[in-house]
Amino acid sequence: MTQRARIDTDGPEPGGPAIDAGAELDPVHPRKPPKSALAPRAEGLTTAEVAERVARGEVNDIPVRSSRSTVDIVRANVFTRFNAIIGVLWVIMLCVAPFQDSLFGYVIIANTGIGIIQELRAKKTLDSLALIGEARPKVRRDGTAAEVSTSEIVLGDLVELGPGDKVVVDGELAEADNLEIDESLLTGEADPVIKHPGDPVMSGSFVVAGGGAFTATKVGREAYAAQLAEEASRFTLVHSELRSGISTILKYVTWMMIPTAIGLVISQLVVKDNNFKDSVARTVGGIVPMIPEGLVLLTSVAFAIGVIRLGRKQCLVQELPAIEGLARVDVVCLDKTGTLTEGGMDVTELRPLGGADEPYVRKVLGALGESDPRPNASLKAIIDTYPDSEDWRCTESLPFSSARKYSGASFSEGNGESSTWLLGAPDVLLPQEDAALAEIEQLNEQGLRVLLLARAAGELYAPSVTAGARPTALVVLEQRLRPDAADTLRYFDEQKVHAKVISGDNAVSVGAVAGKLGLPGAQNTVDARRLPAEQAPMAESLDAHSVFGRVTPQQKRDMVGALQSRGHTVAMTGDGVNDVLALKDADIGVSMGSGSEATKAVAQIVLLNNSFATLPSVVAEGRRVIGNITRVATLFLTKTVYSVLLAILVVCSQVEYPFLPRHLTLLSTLTIGVPAFFLALAPNKERAKPEFVRRVMRYAIPAGVIAAATTFATYLLARSYYSGPGSLDAETSAATLTLFLVSMWVLAIIARPYTWWRVCLVAAMAACFLIVLIVPWLQDFFALKLVGAVLPWIAVGIAAAGAVLLEVSWRVVARRYGA
Repeated sequence: MTQRARIDTDGPEPGGPAIDAGAELDPVHPRKPPKSALAPRAEGLTTAEVAERVARGEVNDIPVRSSRSTVDIVRANVFTRFNAIIGVLWVIMLCVAPFQDSLFGYVIIANTGIGIIQELRAKKTLDSLALIGEARPKVRRDGTAAEVSTSEIVLGDLVELGPGDKVVVDGELAEADNLEIDESLLTGEADPVIKHPGDPVMSGSFVVAGGGAFTATKVGREAYAAQLAEEASRFTLVHSELRSGISTILKYVTWMMIPTAIGLVISQLVVKDNNFKDSVARTVGGIVPMIPEGLVLLTSVAFAIGVIRLGRKQCLVQELPAIEGLARVDVVCLDKTGTLTEGGMDVTELRPLGGADEPYVRKVLGALGESDPRPNASLKAIIDTYPDSEDWRCTESLPFSSARKYSGASFSEGNGESSTWLLGAPDVLLPQEDAALAEIEQLNEQGLRVLLLARAAGELYAPSVTAGARPTALVVLEQRLRPDAADTLRYFDEQKVHAKVISGDNAVSVGAVAGKLGLPGAQNTVDARRLPAEQAPMAESLDAHSVFGRVTPQQKRDMVGALQSRGHTVAMTGDGVNDVLALKDADIGVSMGSGSEATKAVAQIVLLNNSFATLPSVVAEGRRVIGNITRVATLFLTKTVYSVLLAILVVCSQVEYPFLPRHLTLLSTLTIGVPAFFLALAPNKERAKPEFVRRVMRYAIPAGVIAAATTFATYLLARSYYSGPGSLDAETSAATLTLFLVSMWVLAIIARPYTWWRVCLVAAMAACFLIVLIVPWLQDFFALKLVGAVLPWIAVGIAAAGAVLLEVSWRVVARRYGA
């Protein structure tokens, strides 16, 4: 053939149905487009015209970033509520106290710097990955189509469209070849809209079937829904249970801290008649540890390092909490093609039916392959196997649609005869009682994909075109299984994540493929055409089965909603336009890098290497972040609880606050700061559990109460035991010893289950404190010196009693609420 998918423009076909441009169109059986649907091919802008428009600023220059800007990262890490509080206290301490009492300020500077550096590293990784996955539309200039970046499109450019392409700017259609556009991301309407030359197209929509070209009429920020297109592919710090939980904790800490701090200030500065500078130092020493300043930092660092680790595996995380979200997933819905199987296929057999002439059938298949300018994977396999016949001319073509399950074309054959052919799903094109279906079923049971070639009796665009179609041949295709798919399915099964294969292909064929990969329940397949439409019974069927075939795009979306109605957290993987609606509604959408631009735009995670085996790494990163942040949050909030309680006890008892800032800086560094950094980044395979705030507070509150009670008991005993000059320093040292030992026991519990490096970590922190106690200049620097032998051992005994109480309370909470 000399033309591809060209409609004969000699005039209207006699008796052809009239087209009402304003009439509602059926997306499954679209009406015949006007004969003028394909005007002579436009040349597009010239190079000179493009240069003129660039000079005038008529460029699609919206900066679509995959991550926050450097300024935003610095601002978010520096200008926080708690940094402001600590900054003020730090300035006060620099004015009234020795250098060592101001160490907490330098620690905050170091922490903030670490946070900024890690986020900048994550930004660099994401920006480089985003360039790989960036949409590159085809623009026709000087008569030649070439890929350009979205930002290089200028006003008046002629942009080509094909199945799966995103409409990146607003425009007006110049060419349309059976073009069907899905505008659901803009309007919420799921049915695709059939477009004709002259119709407007909006940015944010995408092509479902057919092809064409449009002239850009609005670019840059003037384009309708340009912000939607930007947000769809931007790396954002959106809502997550972990972040919202930490925000809730910080809100309560702030409200609890304000009255306590005021009471402490009054107690130390007004009620007690002490040295002013010493009173100020002890007041600040009581306020600073109430602030869990490192918790937000470590959460950001854990996420950022997760992004960097996944980036090394060619996994683009477009929304940060997606790492966390996938760790919470308990159902993953998989599209077979492109996920369990590779995109390509091979024709393994051609079976003529009803005595059809095989050479003639080969000519038909060759002509069908050439009739579609943008063939799908099945048609590409046919094109590779059957060459085009030069003497056949395509007069009409109907592109494949997931809703129809077939494609077709009308031809003027070389001998002057005309014929119309359909190629698609046998169980859609044939009546249920047809004898050929039994033969097809046997092939499907082997995991083979079978297409039926049928000669239509009526017009191609007639709603009843399939009625009376004569079966002519079966085209048997073999799909290439992904070598890593079986291991990935096994991983999900071991992790109690239920895999559901939902595909548009024949259910038996899909079940056979899933069975080869070892998916549990693959033998019990369900034809989605028999699924109930109501959500509740659909959800029951989804819970009971694992493999579903002949699923329409709208059904995929409904199935995701049905699973969510049962309380499941659902991930959806896919690569084709038929997956977009389900990807958009799923809790986590995962797209393949080779997938359509539309799927990559709505997905939270893009696997740029097209490897389904990357998903376990994403799950592992999410579990590491959630599990480890839960651990370290318990450490930070235990400190907050005991600091607030100690302040309250001091106010009520009208005594000096037992600690200077240097003491609590030392304790925080050894029992929280350094250990938390290592624990937050350690491997963690625990399944993510809900109720982050409650889980943390169930442990932090009793641990904080025990730490405060034991420390204050030691302090009161020391006040009654020591007297004379230097007694306050001795009392502080004894109280510090008790608090350190109890805090170390909290750390020892948090570090479980023990590994060699965790044991070494706890031991190293204890050794550091011991060095401070025995090295004279460190004793002076931190104002720590144990006096006598009796009270220090009493302090150790009280700490031991506190450790026993910690173990008991920890086990009671674990038994009552679950570990």
